[in-house]
Amino acid sequence: MTALAERPHMLQQQMSLDLFEELARIAMHHDDGPRLEFIDGRLGVKAMANGDHGRFIQWLTRLCLQARPELWVHPEQGLCVGAYRGGRARPDGMLAPSDAFVGAGEWADPDPVLMTVEVTSYDSDADRRDRRGKPRAYAEAGIPVYLLIDRDSCEVKVFSQPDGVRYEQVQIIPFGKEVHLPDPVNLTLDTEPLKNWVS
Repeated sequence: MTALAERPHMLQQQMSLDLFEELARIAMHHDDGPRLEFIDGRLGVKAMANGDHGRFIQWLTRLCLQARPELWVHPEQGLCVGAYRGGRARPDGMLAPSDAFVGAGEWADPDPVLMTVEVTSYDSDADRRDRRGKPRAYAEAGIPVYLLIDRDSCEVKVFSQPDGVRYEQVQIIPFGKEVHLPDPVNLTLDTEPLKNWVS
């Protein structure tokens, strides 16, 4: 294991989907275990959320529930994303029917998902993971809308119209303005409160 630790690129080249899923299951059963993802053939560790991070998801959950009570923002459900190397992602939240993942297991099919949500973490991998890898993976999976709440730039980024490779539309709105989430979400959000939770 020391040889692999010294050469992490070898682990990434040799990582199979089965090995990833076994590692993810083991990590999930430890209190301090990392949240693992496998996007574009690369093993990633997602930073643990802090209180401010969670507040963004609470805000979104409340607004979505008020406007679309038949839907729910599901936190942390694993998704099968991307055709390339059998990707696995664990979004901060997903807007889908409330019973969409009943009996689905750890890695669910993305078909019922209307929107995935990520809130950037203050870690060195946020740019590669949330701003580049996730949009591609979610577009490949055909998820209609990807909402990125970017705490570094204080912007909300709405990706829509996936073409199977990328999102064709990207809307960037600074915190404090209203943002419209397109169909099939069809919801307008006032982002003014987001200014209060950036630390």
